[in-house]
Amino acid sequence: MIGFFDRLSRPFLRALDPEDAHTLALKALRYMPLRPPGRDPDLLAVRAFGLDFPNPVGIAAGFDKNAAVVDPLLRAGFGFVEVGTITPKPQAGNPRPRVFRLAADHGVINRLGFNNEGEASARARLAARTPRGIVGVNIGANRDSADRIADYVRLVGAFAPYASYFTVNISSPNTPGLRDLQQARVLDELLSRVLEARERAARKVPVLLKIAPDLTLGDLDDVVGVARRQRIDGMIVNNTTITRPTTLREHAIAKETGGLSGRPLFKLATRMLAETFVRAENVFPLIGVGGVDSGATAIAKIKAGATLIQMYTGLVYRGVGLVGEIKHDLEAAIRRGHRNSLASMVGSDAAAITAESWPG
Repeated sequence: MIGFFDRLSRPFLRALDPEDAHTLALKALRYMPLRPPGRDPDLLAVRAFGLDFPNPVGIAAGFDKNAAVVDPLLRAGFGFVEVGTITPKPQAGNPRPRVFRLAADHGVINRLGFNNEGEASARARLAARTPRGIVGVNIGANRDSADRIADYVRLVGAFAPYASYFTVNISSPNTPGLRDLQQARVLDELLSRVLEARERAARKVPVLLKIAPDLTLGDLDDVVGVARRQRIDGMIVNNTTITRPTTLREHAIAKETGGLSGRPLFKLATRMLAETFVRAENVFPLIGVGGVDSGATAIAKIKAGATLIQMYTGLVYRGVGLVGEIKHDLEAAIRRGHRNSLASMVGSDAAAITAESWPG
């Protein structure tokens, strides 16, 4: 069913404005008769952040901003779903057009600006569903907030009954000043207050930090140092990049302002993942994001240091069937290596990657 849907819908959706196509894809998922997926092989099971994932392949934040299609995504075979980014108040985001396909590069530029229906809407949807599967909640600050840290604190309290984990998103390039929260002193205060809010909540939910791929290595030292000192549960590496690789073919579209995702981000994102893995020293697990569009790229993320992976832009070009393809390739890689799980692959290439010259 998924393969048929992909073949039928992809040409039509790509003919539309990217944001309109995304809206239609969400509606289609909501009504498409997906059977629950068969049980994933035990080989693909992963334990991280105190949670048991049936497989390591997740959908990144940004796809389901308002927690509207959590269960269809789980039925499509994802091991976990991350909703959001959610802000306390509803937010329209930046003016349209604000999403641009780089078709020749299998990339996307967006400057959405945390458009979402707000805390109350997403919370109501999560409260109404039967709890099943692992559902992360990606939280952010409103653009006009006078106290952005207070926004994160509020959202931890609001979603603690429903979230499997929280992602503190301070790395979107499309909210002015948001990335300033990655500075060590400010980040220390942010994480301290978020973790205090977590302790006050009804449930102790794991807290993850999502960072930008555009940090300098010195900045990364500081960020990982703060994360370790505050004893957060993990990190997500990375968000979109404001840089533009020289290899891009869609030169005119590449001039658009916003964060670049997809295949052009893979090399930079994977290098930053390996750099983070080396600095984290296995104190907490990492989720690798950026350019995952095949089994090979998923395996490369794991070998660079990811315990789990996420994708989004790959679905734009490959369809929902990509999740099954990646799981098949991961299982085959484990069996070829005569391993019992993915764990022995995690970070196996990190040292070699960090020794390479910086990606251009």
